[in-house]
Amino acid sequence: MNLWHRPLTANELRQCLRIAFGCTLGFLLCKLFGWNYGVLYTVTPVLLLGMVPVMNGHAARQLMAAAVICGVEVGLLGGLFGGHPGLMIPIAFLLFLYRFAAMSRGSLFLFGANGVMSLSIMLHFASYPQTDLNDLIFNNLWASTLSVLIAYLMTALIPDVEERPKPAAPPKAPHRMRHEALLGASIATLSFMVFQIFDLRDSMSAQATTLLLFPMHWNGALSYARKRAMGTLLGVTFGLLSQLVLYDWSGLLLLVAPMLWLGAMLFSHAHVKEAGGSGVSFGALTTLGILFGQYLTLGNDLVFSALYRVSSILFAIVATLLACYLIHRLLNRFEATRFGY
Repeated sequence: MNLWHRPLTANELRQCLRIAFGCTLGFLLCKLFGWNYGVLYTVTPVLLLGMVPVMNGHAARQLMAAAVICGVEVGLLGGLFGGHPGLMIPIAFLLFLYRFAAMSRGSLFLFGANGVMSLSIMLHFASYPQTDLNDLIFNNLWASTLSVLIAYLMTALIPDVEERPKPAAPPKAPHRMRHEALLGASIATLSFMVFQIFDLRDSMSAQATTLLLFPMHWNGALSYARKRAMGTLLGVTFGLLSQLVLYDWSGLLLLVAPMLWLGAMLFSHAHVKEAGGSGVSFGALTTLGILFGQYLTLGNDLVFSALYRVSSILFAIVATLLACYLIHRLLNRFEATRFGY
C-alpha cells in the first residue's frame, strides 16, 4: 500500500468525513430501530460514499434500480425455484451475466456491482426455508434507500470546496467486455453453487470476496487478492482492538459508535490517499462494516467472528484465484471472448 507523505486536500478530508459519519449513522439507525441484516445498513453507505466521491443523481438511480430489480428477481425466482438448484443455477448465471456486462461498460458500474452483491447474498439466504423472504427483500431495499439519503445528507452537510475533474475511461473492445462479463458471471455462479452445497450461511464476507476479488480479468486478480487480504487483516485487527478496549461494554452504543467512527476515519484517510478504487483500505472499511454491523451485538463479541472472517476470506481468495485463472485461460482460447488485443 503506497501511502505517500502528503497532507490531504480539502476535498479528500471532506470525503473521509462523509464516509466515517455516513457509516456510523447507518450503523446507529439500524441498532436503534432493531432492523435485521445490520451489515446492509453499515456497509452500503461505505460502498456508495467510497466509490462515488460526490453523491449525484446517476449514482442514486443506479443503487435504487439495483435494489428494486434484485428484490423482484429474488421474490419471484427464489419463491418459484428456490428449492430446485438444478433450475436455479442457469437462471443465476444469466442474472449475473447482465450485471457484469453493465459493470464492464463502465457507465452502469455501480448498478452492476451492487446488484451482483445483493443478488448473490439474497439468493443464497432465500434458499433456506427459515428465511423470511419478505423481510430480507425489504431490508435490502430500505438499506439502499437509507444509504442514498445518508449520502445526500453527508454531501449537503460536508460539501466539496473545489471542483473535481471528471475522469474519462477509455473505451473497451467488444471481445474484452464479453470476456469480463462471462468471467464474472462464471465466478459468481460457482460461488453460489459452493455456498449452497456446503451450507456456508455464516460466511457472508467470504462470499463477498469471491464476487469482488478481481477487476473482472486475470491481469489484475493477483494484485487485488493481495490488497483484499491485507485489508481484511487490517479491519479484523482494528475490530479485535476495539473489542479489547470495550470489553464488557460492547453492547453500549454510546461507546461502540465512536470506535466505529474512528476506524472508518482511519481507513477512509488511507483510502482517499490510495486513489485506487477498491484497494487495501477499502477492503478494511468493508471488513470493519461487516464486523460491527453484523456481529457486534449485545451479549456477543468480535473475537471468534473476526478470526473466522480471516480464515474464510483467505481460503476464498485462493479458491477464487484458481477458478479465475482457469476460466481466463478457457475464454482466451476463443477470439470472440479474448481479453487482450
